[in-house]
Amino acid sequence: MRKIMVIGILVLLFFPEPSLAAEVYSPEQMESDLQRIQKQYELDVKIIGQTEKGKDIKAVKLGKGKRSILLVGSHHGREWLSSILLMRMLEEYAAAYRAGKPVGEYQTESLDEVSIWFIPMLNPDGVSIQQGDLSNLNVFEKAAVWKMNRFSRNWSRWKANAKGIDLNRQYPAGWKEVMSDETKPTYQFYKGGKPLEAAEVKALTDFTKEVDPLIAVSYHTSGREIFWHYKNKRKNMARDYGIAKKTAELTGYELTFPEKEAVGSGFTDWFITKFNRPGMTIELSYLVDETNPPLTVFPEEWERNRLVGIMLVNEAKQMHNN
Repeated sequence: MRKIMVIGILVLLFFPEPSLAAEVYSPEQMESDLQRIQKQYELDVKIIGQTEKGKDIKAVKLGKGKRSILLVGSHHGREWLSSILLMRMLEEYAAAYRAGKPVGEYQTESLDEVSIWFIPMLNPDGVSIQQGDLSNLNVFEKAAVWKMNRFSRNWSRWKANAKGIDLNRQYPAGWKEVMSDETKPTYQFYKGGKPLEAAEVKALTDFTKEVDPLIAVSYHTSGREIFWHYKNKRKNMARDYGIAKKTAELTGYELTFPEKEAVGSGFTDWFITKFNRPGMTIELSYLVDETNPPLTVFPEEWERNRLVGIMLVNEAKQMHNN
């Protein structure tokens, strides 16, 4: 194994990284877009923590409401299409809110009562690796991720963070019950040695407790499916099903139904059980293999999801007022 690692270090030292795909949404592009939108609309941007490699994880608030909903993208490196979606939603909603115009059938003045917190990219380290950009890693770290990628330089399947932990298998709800063949850090499915081990997950759980959202959504890819019910209390099922059903009607995505033996450890599993409030995991795009969906699918996914955020603001407003 040591010999393989030495060879790997030499390969990484003397051969250039594979070039970035022509059409990706990088953490650097997201940061540039966020700075532009923040400046244009004078939005509140908060650093909620740092990734394992020291990159800032940012949340941006839209609205004046003291209560909020929370939308999270890119738990997984290969799922950066969710970041594009949330950034597009942020910009369109901000423009409509400033102009006092509705988004579809929904009035943006609801944001005066219930704000939206966007975390467009929880896992920028993983996104960079998936896009073939290892420039933030030293040579030994590059060799380590190469090993975690099964000694392949095809990074497109990368799902984990920079330490080889699958962030959406890191939450306390159902963590012990999650079974996996992966017992060491790798490009996908390793749940870590304990829940909340990953810096990104600890940052998100702390922030969620701080802002206390009425509804939380985690966007993923792929499969055009909505998960909403993990170990939900019976008294909350009708409320949460109603919100999930409205989301399914807007998006045209399949709505899953409760399974007795459902296993969790995902963000919305934790949110549902911790806060007793509606949480959804929304899968964008048609089903793809171990890679990112192509950018060509984005226009359709945007049309399907354009109204989701503002609809949830109005649902949260009704919850708060009841």
